[in-house]
Amino acid sequence: MPGQTTEAGPDRGAVQIRLPGRDEPLVVSEPGWAASYLPPARRRVLAAAHVAARPAAGALAGTGARGGTGASARDGGVEIDWDSTMGFRDHLWAHGFGVAEAMDTSQRGMGLSWEQAKELIARSAARAAEHRAAGSAAALACGAGTDQLADGESHRLTAITGAYAEQLTFVQSAGAQVILMASRALAASARGPRDYLQVYGELLKQASQPVILHWLGEAFDPALRGYWGSTDFEEAARTVAELIDQAGGQVDGVKLSLLNSDYEVALRRRLPAGVRLYTGDDFNYAELIRGDAAGYSDALLGAFAAITAPAAAALHALDRDDLAGYDAAMAPTVPLSRAIFEPPTYYYKAGVAFLAWLNGLQPHFVMLEGLQRSRPAGHLIRLFELAAAAGALTAPEVAVERMTTLLAEVAPA
Repeated sequence: MPGQTTEAGPDRGAVQIRLPGRDEPLVVSEPGWAASYLPPARRRVLAAAHVAARPAAGALAGTGARGGTGASARDGGVEIDWDSTMGFRDHLWAHGFGVAEAMDTSQRGMGLSWEQAKELIARSAARAAEHRAAGSAAALACGAGTDQLADGESHRLTAITGAYAEQLTFVQSAGAQVILMASRALAASARGPRDYLQVYGELLKQASQPVILHWLGEAFDPALRGYWGSTDFEEAARTVAELIDQAGGQVDGVKLSLLNSDYEVALRRRLPAGVRLYTGDDFNYAELIRGDAAGYSDALLGAFAAITAPAAAALHALDRDDLAGYDAAMAPTVPLSRAIFEPPTYYYKAGVAFLAWLNGLQPHFVMLEGLQRSRPAGHLIRLFELAAAAGALTAPEVAVERMTTLLAEVAPA
């Protein structure tokens, strides 16, 4: 790779970096977003947060205290960085987002065990309580699934319901809203839509407040193909609608993560009044949140963890009926999000952690199970360019210094 340098930029707060494949240095400017935002009034928005990690004691830590990638950390030599993980939740709350905790973004099913998720939920619940006690908003919803059960096996419906119920009870005891996550065990074991209605129906009876149903598509987890008992969207949507009709008000909304805006609008229009459609579409969220005369989507997005500041500014503009301001802030984030979530989509967590590291929100770019290695250097370079264009690099000098460090580590001898 060609050499990289950083230079003082011509604009106030701007710095430059030389990237492979570019004839001219890339200028990274201060985006000028506010340091904090109130929760938006027009939309309910939650950000699915990742887990920050660090090389464990005794593991090699790359460039160490200056913010290393941990590229040389040994497999298994990584642990959760609780200070950075909780600090990231503070960051999301400060920008007006609720936190969706212990979801797939936190590597549930890809490195984070249920025992670790329990600690994560408890810590986040305690942190949210501290914020509320201080008079600040700190919405928290947490994922309840069945990841105590082994993957790749068939399980009895009673065992699946019991696993769900254990996690639902734990989330409720922490004082958080429940998100009923899609279950690999149920996808592998259900014989058809009736089995889904039976399991979810029993869980909704145990919920102390309305829950969010998470419909996660196979792009995010291939093991979930045919969820709700069919690979046909219309048939699956009918099952979800039937479940909601039978729920007696126990469903707050549906988070739809199928990366298809037509499917989302169709489902949104058939939901009963008072039931939200939370977009989980990390490709088309800008138009779905903006909405039209026929309606709009609320949002629960992993993308918000990567585009926090510009998304918060966009939602603030939407509250003022400033659609041009919304578009100006949100539209440039879409190419970045589409790149983060490009196939294999389930590796998107690496992009979220990468952006957090670039913005100085965690000292190391390492992940549980070494997931940071799932995306090649060329992909990360492209994310850096798109993040600069989107105003998602909120600490340009830190971002350029860290990107320069990463490029030096991946450059050939």
